Amino acid sequence: MNKVRTASRIRKAAARKENSQKHGEENPMLQDMSCPRSDHRSSFHLFTDALEIASFRRNLLSWYELHKRNLPWRKQASSESNLNKRAYAVWVSEVMLQQTQVATVIDYYNRWMKKWPTLEALAKASLEEVNQMWSGLGYYARGKRLHQGAQQVVSQLNGEMPQTAAELQKLLPGVGRYTAGAIASIAYGQATGVVDGNVIRVLCRVRCIGEDPSSPAVMAALWSLADSLVDPARPGDFNQALMELGALLCTPKTPLCAECPVKSHCRAYKWVQKDLDSAFQRLKGKGASDIEECAGTCPLCLPPSSPWSSKLGVTNFPRKSLKKQPRLVQSLTCVPERRSICGEPEYLLTQRPSSGLLAGMWEFPGIVSDTEIPKKDQERALSEHLAAVTGGTEGLRGLCYIGEVLHMFSHIHQTYLVYSLSLDEADGTTVVREGVRGVHTARWVTKAEFQKAAVSTAMKKIFKMYENRNAGKQEKNKIRKRKQSPEGDSIKPDTHRQLSLKRFFKPATK
Repeated sequence: MNKVRTASRIRKAAARKENSQKHGEENPMLQDMSCPRSDHRSSFHLFTDALEIASFRRNLLSWYELHKRNLPWRKQASSESNLNKRAYAVWVSEVMLQQTQVATVIDYYNRWMKKWPTLEALAKASLEEVNQMWSGLGYYARGKRLHQGAQQVVSQLNGEMPQTAAELQKLLPGVGRYTAGAIASIAYGQATGVVDGNVIRVLCRVRCIGEDPSSPAVMAALWSLADSLVDPARPGDFNQALMELGALLCTPKTPLCAECPVKSHCRAYKWVQKDLDSAFQRLKGKGASDIEECAGTCPLCLPPSSPWSSKLGVTNFPRKSLKKQPRLVQSLTCVPERRSICGEPEYLLTQRPSSGLLAGMWEFPGIVSDTEIPKKDQERALSEHLAAVTGGTEGLRGLCYIGEVLHMFSHIHQTYLVYSLSLDEADGTTVVREGVRGVHTARWVTKAEFQKAAVSTAMKKIFKMYENRNAGKQEKNKIRKRKQSPEGDSIKPDTHRQLSLKRFFKPATK
């Protein structure tokens, strides 16, 4: 029997060696950890030992108690006795943290909770106020859905938040499986797992899940893992600890494996250690150590097209998904300026439609196109649009190109071709033009009002460029005026050499 097993292993090793050489593999013996492809999910990628699960929970929570960051929403959730307020605080933080860094969110969260500390307070706010508070945070639909959700809870649920993940996901707009799980576990203590970007990375490494994490099969496995691991006694802390581990130690490019509290449970970490041991044994002229194999055939291993690389180590996992190329969009944008009756500069803003990208936000008037607009047609097209917005045609021929601003949305790469336009002084009326395509309303604002308005980051970039250009023009004008003024001539420095005393006292010749 031993001879049969040995022969079988030799044949498998030879086949793996041949396959690895085709792919330029550095260490063929490490392919023992891979498995053939089929629809069966192997227990190799799961947690099946109750003692190991208990150890994983204990180690992770002990580390979390010592190293967790002091974040305002965590303090709010742990100190708030009112379940409704606690759930609201968690909800706000989770929505803000979607695809946004913690450092950016902190100030926004503190301002938001100070202005709207309860669901009822948020429900009474206008969408304009919400957009204004959200300005600069990006992904503006998040704020809108949060506002809609608060109104829905107050009007349809008597102000009471749903208390289970299933109800949260079903009854609140914009609340998906992850957000529902986070609220239910942190605010209400429901033993349900969560899967976000950090958790995906941790679980893929802990159990060597190498297939595309965005695929249905892998995502189902990750949610199953998260649910099996969550600590029923402390589900909120456990889920936050798992996310914290991904944020602080199990990072995408330079993970700190030596400091990881669960490295003894991490199959990717063990793979690296055995990789090093195999290399050492080969240097000594000995055979490589046995490598733990996947127990069966499953769709969760590294695909043949992306075999294990010793150079990548644990960062072999998770496999990077192919990102869809962003759509290229060009926008002709104008910064119209006029002088108010008081002589203060004012700038024209138009409001976007109430649905779609940047819904309800304010911006400088412009035209968006999926195709490049020829340069010879830009001024004409923009002039026609401005005439429709303002209701007049006078003074619209003074368009001046000032530069280009690039801005990336999640799925759009937008190039703003920016023009400026100086209009006549205000006549005391407010511009409001309904029915113009892409324009809901329009208004003139001062610089202070612009800074407080619900404008996107792209508009702030455009206004900054506009101001910098104007400042440069004003400085050039000042220099030109000094050179041309008589006073400027009189204070020009003397460039002649100093005369000697003998020449100074010498009488001038006629």
